[in-house]
Amino acid sequence: METPSDFGLVIIIAIIFFLFLSGIRIIRPTHRGLIERLGKYKKFANPGFHWVIPVIDKMYQVNTTEQMIDAQPQEIITNDNLNATVDAQVYFKVLDSEEYVKNSQYNVNNYQWQIVNLARTTLRNIIGTLTLKSANSERGKINSELHRTLAEETKSWGIEIVRTELKQIDPPHDVQETMNKVVKAENEKISAIDYATAAETAADGQKRAKIKEAEGYKQSKILHAEGEAEAIKLVNEAADKFFTGNAQLLKKLETLEASLKSNAKIIVPAGSELVNVIGDMAGVLPMKRKDEKKEEQK
Repeated sequence: METPSDFGLVIIIAIIFFLFLSGIRIIRPTHRGLIERLGKYKKFANPGFHWVIPVIDKMYQVNTTEQMIDAQPQEIITNDNLNATVDAQVYFKVLDSEEYVKNSQYNVNNYQWQIVNLARTTLRNIIGTLTLKSANSERGKINSELHRTLAEETKSWGIEIVRTELKQIDPPHDVQETMNKVVKAENEKISAIDYATAAETAADGQKRAKIKEAEGYKQSKILHAEGEAEAIKLVNEAADKFFTGNAQLLKKLETLEASLKSNAKIIVPAGSELVNVIGDMAGVLPMKRKDEKKEEQK
């Protein structure tokens, strides 16, 4: 049978066990911890297992990974008095050293909300000095100015502004329709210019092709005429050479013809060219001389 003292010991052990379990804290690698005791900063907690005194100690965990917050769409009056709807995103992270984590908790109240307010105010200051057209064409400049301002203002908060991105700079609906019509007209103009340029280029190409074809035809005619002239020249040279070389023989033939008509007797050596020519004309082989016969018998 249990005595009252045994029952009280069990109660004490249960309370101690409960207090131990309730004081366990586990910090993930993506977070860092700040431990306060009775409202005063006690120590910094890295990732891992930690135990705090229940009720007396309190741990605050801070996310040190890169985070994104939306600055929320807002209407901003541009320098040309148009209401532009502007929205942006801010990427940031709390630096993971003890000093920076403490600054994010003790130097600013709710740093995420403060970043949103600061981004909205900065956008109003920047875009309010620009026209709607220049604001859309200078997005990079606006991003750079927004990033620079946020980084400077949050330096004491233990926060690093990684980057900023403009999501939209939209004009009013009626202005947007007009801008769309202008852009469409510009695109159609560019398309017409491109088509005209392409057609002109094609026409120039056809013109150059025809010119080259005509030049080729002309050149071929010139080469053909030059070839014919060269052929005529060669024929004339051959004819001149032939008639010059056989002029004496032709003269002999004319004399022979005249003699034959007058029945005159002509003595011609057997080996002369004139005998051979006469023999060829009569279809009779020329007579061989005695010395030629002896050479053949040998």
